Amino acid sequence: MPHSFSFELFPPRTPESAARLPAVIDQLASLRPDYFSVTYGAGGSTQDGTYQTLMKVVEQSGIEAAPHLTCVGSTRAHVAALLDRYRAAGIKRIVALRGDLPATALSTAAPGEFRYAIELVRFIRETHGDAFRIEVAAYPEMHPQASSPAVDFEHFCRKVEAGADGAITQLFYNADAYFDFMDRCARAGIRVPVVPGIMPITGYANTVRFCNGCGADLPRWVRLRLEQLQDDKQALVDFGVEVVTRLCQTLLRNGAPGLHFYTINQAEPTMRLWKNLGLLNPA
Repeated sequence: MPHSFSFELFPPRTPESAARLPAVIDQLASLRPDYFSVTYGAGGSTQDGTYQTLMKVVEQSGIEAAPHLTCVGSTRAHVAALLDRYRAAGIKRIVALRGDLPATALSTAAPGEFRYAIELVRFIRETHGDAFRIEVAAYPEMHPQASSPAVDFEHFCRKVEAGADGAITQLFYNADAYFDFMDRCARAGIRVPVVPGIMPITGYANTVRFCNGCGADLPRWVRLRLEQLQDDKQALVDFGVEVVTRLCQTLLRNGAPGLHFYTINQAEPTMRLWKNLGLLNPA
């Protein structure tokens, strides 16, 4: 089976980033990915931005695009309306997520009619059958809010049982975490493709922040080198490209079904990785 490659974008938050986005779409689309995904803000904060960015990608590139759909703090009626809107627009793929609690939430329980992504997956299947391909999240190193690796893995298995077609992992920099996760999937009889989520390294502070935020392990030797290089931007980026290139090569060589790049709305870091991996399409 051929590998699947995809790129994640987020709705621009400023006029300046909105002005830069068309060029980023053009550059990434030139690599001919299988699809783009477009993220969704906590509590629906960028719901309209998701739709606008999604349609911009489709109209500008002609490449399939998949919206992130989160359910926390939402109602069945609201999610149903979004699904109808996406289906009417010709969208064939959904990235179904629980989402983060809004920053203003004071309760530990999610407001609204959905608590977990499994409920969203089940709802999509109940209301739209097989009209959408459903991707869900996977956490090789455990969701930061999970009580244990076993409980977290059970949640993943239940999402697959509810109807997920595939999964995209949280970012990670330790390939062994992914392979251990895939071993657990095999033992549990999980056969859907689980695509590694790849975050290019472009800075010291932001990489540490991303990893701390999602509970991903940043190997000590990488963190120390990034800390050492943080005042030499080019050297840091070059080192980051080397580290992530080796990670991607290891993953693909050992059976990963593809790669999903968290581009942070930047084309160059992902394009450098793409070139290093020999994925450039012949002219």
